[in-house]
Order: sequence, then C-alpha cells, then structure tokens
Amino acid sequence: MDSNKPVTRILAIETSCDETACAIIENGRALLSSVVASQMEIHARYGGVFPEVASRQHVLAVTPVVEQALAQAHLTLNDIDAIAVTQGPGLAGSLVVGMNMAKGMALGMGKPLIGVNHLEGHLYSAWVYDAGELVPPEPQFPLMALLVSGGHTELNLMTDHLTYQRLGSTLDDAAGEAFDKVARLLELPYPGGPSIQKTAEEGDPRRFNFARAWLDGTWNFSFSGLKTSVLYEVRELKKRSNSLPIPDLAASFQQAVIDVLFKKTMNAAREFGAKEILVAGGVSANRPLRQVFKAQTEFPVHIPPLVLCTDNAAMIASAGYFRHSLGHTSGLEMDVLPTWPLSQI
Repeated sequence: MDSNKPVTRILAIETSCDETACAIIENGRALLSSVVASQMEIHARYGGVFPEVASRQHVLAVTPVVEQALAQAHLTLNDIDAIAVTQGPGLAGSLVVGMNMAKGMALGMGKPLIGVNHLEGHLYSAWVYDAGELVPPEPQFPLMALLVSGGHTELNLMTDHLTYQRLGSTLDDAAGEAFDKVARLLELPYPGGPSIQKTAEEGDPRRFNFARAWLDGTWNFSFSGLKTSVLYEVRELKKRSNSLPIPDLAASFQQAVIDVLFKKTMNAAREFGAKEILVAGGVSANRPLRQVFKAQTEFPVHIPPLVLCTDNAAMIASAGYFRHSLGHTSGLEMDVLPTWPLSQI
C-alpha cells in the first residue's frame, strides 16, 4: 500500500442470508479483520436455509461479531471512517438486522452509511488481501467477471470501478442452486457444492454425458435441463439396480457445469476484449472450476481465496470503500447500476 495515501477504514456488516459477518478494510484492499458467524449446522437439518431461523440468529450474533472484528483489528469505532452494509439482494428478515445495526452505528458515530449490493460485493472480493502480506496485483479493467453462486449466475463486463454491463444471466437455476438440488437427488449432505465436489473426486466425469445448455448467440446460462438430465438418469439406473454410481453421477454433473461456465466466460472475454478474468461467488470455491481457469494461459485470472468465496463482510467493505471514495453512499442512488440485477445497481 502507498504509504503516502490517506488511510480510509471501512467497517462492513453482511447479513444477507445465513452468515453474520463483520470486517474492516483499509483503502479497499488491506483486510484488518474478518469475522463470520456461520449458521450452516443449524440449517443443515432443513436441507436449506430457514429464513425465520436465520433472522433470529442474526439478532443474537450481530453485536458480538462487530465487537470481535474491532478487537481483532485493534481498533475502536473512532478509528472507522464509514459504515458499509449489504442492502440486498437477500432474505428480507436477515437483511433488516444488518441494515438496522449499520444505521444505528452510522447515526451514533456521525459517519457515512454506504449501501452495497451483495453481488457487487462478491466481485470486489477479488481486490482483498490480508494486511501485512505481499500485495497481490490489482485486477485490471476491462474485466470479464463471472459471478457464480447459489442464487446467481451471470457474466458482467467491468469497464471501471462500479461500472458493469451485464451480458447474460441464468434463465432458470443458478449453478449453486443446481448443485444443491442434484446433491439432494443423490442423497448427499447440504450444502450441495462441497458434497458433490468431495464425492466427485472418486468418480469418472466422462461416465455420463449430461445435457449442456450452450444457448448459442447469447451469454445466458441454463442449468435446469442439466438437473433434469441427472434426474432421468437416476430413475433409469434405479430400474436396473439398487446401487447407484454416486461418484460417477456427481463427477459427470460437476464437469457439465464447469464446461459451460468456463467456455462461455472465455468466449465472452475474447468477444469483448477483456484484459483479465474475474471469477467470484460461492461456486468459485469449487476446486476443479478454479483449476480449469488457472490452467489456461490466455488471460490473467482473479479468484478470491476460499474464505472470501462464500458470504463475508470483507467483500462488502471493499465495495463500500470504492463507493465511498467515488462519493456514492448508496447503490440505490446509482444510475449506472440500479440494485437488482447487478447491472442495474
């Protein structure tokens, strides 16, 4: 970090789903602290997130998480320049807990309040590094950004900070949603992404040639047909045997998702003259997906570390910094990107 650059510290709160998180970042990149209170074990019994339970857990966790983030960074609220918070999209009951906490802190401190789109936050996770470590290269524009998570799969061309052109998105299931549904079909534990990845390690990705929706002529995605293809194959296999080749099914499904995500992103990067590629969101934690992007040498690629792929507040703090530095206190005020989808924040 430039020693002559004024230091701006952003404290961010993220409660869009089932993670209660707080983080503090300096100048948009150097992570001073990050605390995440996970509810994964609580919701695993339901096979998915139970919204009312999630919001109640946020109420219990949000104050301790903020206090822990400040202590971890060896700072007080007086050292904070602005408060950032996820304003959506997400579960309404969960979002309101984080928003109320952030509003109260900003009002009490007399500091700016910055609303951040959750999807934008995922993209800015690629800018974050742990303070004190070697500073990694900053992503360079124009960037072809693949956002791939449980609720969203889309391609965005980033031509500058906070400037996006959404090229395409999923027409039905998001990639992460498809992982969860197929995992349930294969009777694998929730969440589906890690379960399928682990099971697929013992499988043959070429055993089953599952449907791949290329949607030629568009940059959109579709994973509903792939999910149905797995369902029909499972039904046929059950007619012939009581034992399913679960590892092969998992590996073949996973490979089909990766093929589409990788090839469409690479083609879009070439088509729109991107300098680099950015992959972010929960599904970017998938090891084979990371490997295929890292293995190609045509474009430099930025993928956040595993701890920043899933929901966290560090990414919200980073996006909040760039909004603050450019004078945008809330994504809702932006004409460039109205809030949902990302290209309309």
